[in-house]
Amino acid sequence: MKKFYYFSKSKLKFVEIRNFYKKFVFLLVFFAILVSFFVFGTFLVFHEFINPDSEVKALKKSNKLLREKFELLVDKYENLDQTVNQLNEKSRELRLKANLDPKNTEIAYGIGGSIFEPIESYNSGEITTFLNEIDTYIDKVSLKVKIEKNNYSEITSTLKQNELLYDAIPAIRPCEGRIADDFGMRFHPILKFVRMHNGIDIITDVGTKVYAPGNGTVESVGWKGGYGLTMEIAHGFGYKTLYAHLESVKVKVGQKVNRGDFVAYSGNTGRLSSGPHLHYEVHHNGVTLDPMNFIYDDVSLFEIVKK
Repeated sequence: MKKFYYFSKSKLKFVEIRNFYKKFVFLLVFFAILVSFFVFGTFLVFHEFINPDSEVKALKKSNKLLREKFELLVDKYENLDQTVNQLNEKSRELRLKANLDPKNTEIAYGIGGSIFEPIESYNSGEITTFLNEIDTYIDKVSLKVKIEKNNYSEITSTLKQNELLYDAIPAIRPCEGRIADDFGMRFHPILKFVRMHNGIDIITDVGTKVYAPGNGTVESVGWKGGYGLTMEIAHGFGYKTLYAHLESVKVKVGQKVNRGDFVAYSGNTGRLSSGPHLHYEVHHNGVTLDPMNFIYDDVSLFEIVKK
């Protein structure tokens, strides 16, 4: 390996330089690092001098993009808000059709004032206010969606119950014939004194088919004093119907029946029957009601009866 020397004035002779290559590499690396720091520092100073607001501009650009995204988000929520408001109007109509009391959703939602003020500058305080208003607005729309969801669940449940109620109400004439004695006080033709008549009498021949006026369950069949052979149907929702002076019954206790099902034959049984007819009563929660309030003249029995 080649050796390197230097002249020593103190010794007045050439002295060998030990570890020359290691010292040379060290100095080379040191000066390279020094030059790199110098160049990088010069670049930073020059760049800051040429573009003193570059960082601010970058932040403003980022804020602008964020603002546009937030405003787009607000537009979407405004459209959702309008849709929920339209659904609220529809739900008001549905609640009326379902016999439900209308809800004052304005109190639940909270109304008044503008939704939010659009951000006009890059001031951090205004941005914070803008974000808080958006957050409040989103909470308000979310509350509306939750209320409408509960509202529709209530409407759906009520409509299903109403369907069952409408099917159960004794809403048709139980047999063909002429109505002779109305509901109310009357002079009894056999007992010969005035007493309450708890139903109506339908004059018809013995053996006329009797039909269930609404869905229900046969509750009792048997002889009942002056009523003769009697049948009772429990329709649910507090409704019950009674059929007296029957010739025969074609259903059993506990049997389910639907409106229009054939259930019995009219007759002339019972000591208080003055002739062939069907005595028909309607009860609701134990109170006797006028059956005529449940019979619609514009609905023919043969339109309901199953063939």
